[in-house]
Amino acid sequence: MSDTKPAAQPATWRIVLAAVFDFLTAFLVFGYIIASIFGGRTADGFQLDGPPALLLFVLIVAYFILFNRFLGGTLWKRILRAHRS
Repeated sequence: MSDTKPAAQPATWRIVLAAVFDFLTAFLVFGYIIASIFGGRTADGFQLDGPPALLLFVLIVAYFILFNRFLGGTLWKRILRAHRS
C-alpha cells in the first residue's frame, strides 16, 4: 500500500471567488476588445448589442472551457490556488 495522502481540496470560497473574478475579468477584457473593434466604446466603458454581444458570450464560454480543459485552470484559479485535483 502507498503511504501518500491525497492532495487537500481547495476551500469552496476560493473556487467561487475564482469563478466570479474569472467571469468579471473575461467580461471586461473581451468586452473592451470587442467594443474597440466594432465601435461599441462609450464614455463610461462599452455597450454591445446584437452580434458583438453574442460574440462576447461565446468568448467567455470558450475562455472557461479552453483554460480549464487544456491549460490546467483559469487565470484566477491559478492565482487563488483553487484547482481541484
